[in-house]
Amino acid sequence: METFHYKQTANKMKKIKYNILVLLGFLVLASNVTAQNMSDMCINEFLVTNTDDFVNDFGHRTGWVELFNTSYGTVNIGGCYITNDPNNLTKYVIQRGDELTKIKPRQHILFWADGEPHRGTFHLNFTLKESKEIILVSSDGKTIIDRVEIPHDLLSENVSYGRIKDGVTVMATKENQDVESTWAILDKTSPSTNNYGLDQVQPGVALKKVDPYGVIMAITAMSVVFLSLILLYFVFKGTGKYSIKKRRERAILASSDGNTQGGEHCDTPGEVYAAIATALHMHFQDDEFHDIESTILTIDKVTRNYSPWSSKIHTLRETPNRK
Repeated sequence: METFHYKQTANKMKKIKYNILVLLGFLVLASNVTAQNMSDMCINEFLVTNTDDFVNDFGHRTGWVELFNTSYGTVNIGGCYITNDPNNLTKYVIQRGDELTKIKPRQHILFWADGEPHRGTFHLNFTLKESKEIILVSSDGKTIIDRVEIPHDLLSENVSYGRIKDGVTVMATKENQDVESTWAILDKTSPSTNNYGLDQVQPGVALKKVDPYGVIMAITAMSVVFLSLILLYFVFKGTGKYSIKKRRERAILASSDGNTQGGEHCDTPGEVYAAIATALHMHFQDDEFHDIESTILTIDKVTRNYSPWSSKIHTLRETPNRK
């Protein structure tokens, strides 16, 4: 009995250990997925000195930092850190549980660098004027997701510094060693919107300026139409010639006698083929061998010299025959 109870206890302990290992595996997997999602975020643009730019939700003009979700899935940055001190990676923690920290695919989020974190989730506890760099840290407080140095000597008031294309990093290669081409001084600040193409002139607008009366457009359209017609003419003409050539080649190969006249093949006239086809048709049609009978019954009067009803032979007795 003691051995039996010992085995039962051992089996229960194994099941408990197995469940604990499975639970730990799920937790590790969830943490990896979360970290991977957080790694899709990047620092996209920032403004150090704000005297005549956008105002925050309290009506104040302060510096700001823009983050961008480079993925095509929603990323929750709750629990991540933003800091300006490489020795203190957990300087400002982004609060968990805030629905606004769930960044939709290819969208931006703005943090105000006003040094007043009590004003809400998106107000940092430091300013950019006193900072040398901006660092985005994962929720583990150790993994740096993205970082960028602040070029104070290049930035003036109301001038932002950002990526040339949202979320795009130019990697250094043998041909291109200029990694700094990823970032540039932007002509116009673009918080919570795309950096690239903000002031780009549309092709239609540019063409309208060059050709206000549509002359170039008309000439281009007519040229395209006539060139298409010419191309179709040559295509159909070439196709027709090729078809005729192939038909003649098949006719030469199909001729059994190979009759030639003057070195050229004599094609059989079409009337001969028509006559042969007609004869075959009449041969296989049953109703060609006799006249088509009508459904009208015709009774003709038969003229006789005597009437069988008045014949005397029916009134005479037969001569008795002895058997």
